[in-house]
Amino acid sequence: MPVPNPQALEFLLNRRSRPAKTLSGPVPDRETLMQLLTAAARTPDHGKLEPWRFIVIDRAAMAPLAELAQARGEALALDPEQITKGRAQFDQGHLAVVVVEVQKPSPKIPPLEQTYSAGAVCLALLNAALAAGWGANWLSGWVSHDRAFMTQGFDLAANERIAGFIHIGTESSIPPERPRPDLESITSWL
Repeated sequence: MPVPNPQALEFLLNRRSRPAKTLSGPVPDRETLMQLLTAAARTPDHGKLEPWRFIVIDRAAMAPLAELAQARGEALALDPEQITKGRAQFDQGHLAVVVVEVQKPSPKIPPLEQTYSAGAVCLALLNAALAAGWGANWLSGWVSHDRAFMTQGFDLAANERIAGFIHIGTESSIPPERPRPDLESITSWL
């Protein structure tokens, strides 16, 4: 007979990301953040490849990344609204963790499964932060897909890419509940 964990299930049934723009200080200290990263690293990892790593962005590192996003957006000839949105998470951010997907050669584990594991790390870190009482949000956007931004901002290797930016801080407002999927329309039974 399974042993339920009602608190964990209740948390998962009611979890809600907090918009990054509503997060402020204080942010987790290094010890607290290491605990959250430890929880995230317990993600399923077929083959024990650890196809991900972390880069912590503190408040002081946000401004140069915002400027880089501006420069890259202009170089890509993006419209001003896209550029503003691309740099906003760094203009407004106080602490974020870059989850970097690291593709590793493996005869058994296909690249797609490594990508899934990196995405699972993003969600695990997000949920760990929320469970610990912090506000948190998983962001991506065009900056996370721009190879020059990845290389110039984070010195990522050719086999690496950004899976997500997990912003963590103190929530300044509780967001309204958003519509959730209609499970009857997306679930089938065999």
